Amino acid sequence: MPICLDISKETIDDLRIRPGSRITLRDLRDDRNLAIITVDDVYKPDKQKEAKEVFGGDAEHPAVRYLMGTAQDYYVGGKVDAINRLNHYDYVALRFTPAELRQHFNKLGWSRVVAFQTRNPMHRAHRELTVRAARARKANVLIHPVVGLTKPGDIDHFTRVRVYQALLPRYPNGMAALGLLPLAMRMGGPREAIWHAIIRKNYGATHFIVGRDHAGPGKNSSGVDFYGPYDAQHAVEKYRDELGIEVVPFQQMIYLPDSDEYKPHDEVAPEIRTLNISGTELRARLRSGKEIPEWFSYPEVVKVLRESHPPRFRQGFTVFLTGYQNSGKAAIARALQVTLNQQGGRSVTLLLGEN
Repeated sequence: MPICLDISKETIDDLRIRPGSRITLRDLRDDRNLAIITVDDVYKPDKQKEAKEVFGGDAEHPAVRYLMGTAQDYYVGGKVDAINRLNHYDYVALRFTPAELRQHFNKLGWSRVVAFQTRNPMHRAHRELTVRAARARKANVLIHPVVGLTKPGDIDHFTRVRVYQALLPRYPNGMAALGLLPLAMRMGGPREAIWHAIIRKNYGATHFIVGRDHAGPGKNSSGVDFYGPYDAQHAVEKYRDELGIEVVPFQQMIYLPDSDEYKPHDEVAPEIRTLNISGTELRARLRSGKEIPEWFSYPEVVKVLRESHPPRFRQGFTVFLTGYQNSGKAAIARALQVTLNQQGGRSVTLLLGEN
């Protein structure tokens, strides 16, 4: 997975960037110095080739759109020397470096660790999947979610981390641990799955779960998947010896209401009754306030999601009234405040601003 530093021709000219230049890389949030790059190359990449080889070439792929529409025209390459670690102020206790997490496993006495990658909230199916994988390999579970950039429309990482924390007590005592991965996903499917496996090996995992459509962005506007459902599993399995980490392939987990259990899709006979709630339906239930059943998710997980994504009738809103002086807008605002307070159900604040 290429990690590219893109730059414009204007910046190259303004800063006189050329082989041998030493450039400070800064955190855009506070201008803090993070590293120095000693430039070896300044070149114009073949973006069409990069799009095809890395992401498959579909023009609707979000990473391809970014590459073609947002990334600058030139790349800078060279040796990077670190100066400072990136500062994070959220969930500091869950942010381990690879060396720190390996040391944490040693303290816990864990020698076999199954890593689970996710960019979504976890529900009962995910818990069943990870417990099944760990028990089959006599291992422990590392829940290792991505908390950098993910797919547009994904639930924010603050909410997701609270979900993972709420879910942890549902695991058998001492089986699972939570750590955060500060990574910007490229949604690169098979190639990204290999990248994820390498990262988890560096963090001390011995096994890595690769699920259905791992790191895939879904479907294009024609309704066609960007990648096959198990392309990522096949890619990681192909290079398992070089990667040095064992692949744990898993199919989609399906709920069987008659036996109140989850099973992998390939173990369920066609005549067996099943239930499922898609991500789209889950978001619709959150918006409308409709019930989310316990067979799908745990009450404490649903509580976190509802707090962050309340239904429309529980959300706040603002009414702006503008007009000429003495046009009556203040009187209308007071009447509206009284009417809303009369209806009840939510607090109402009136702010009057006059020049």
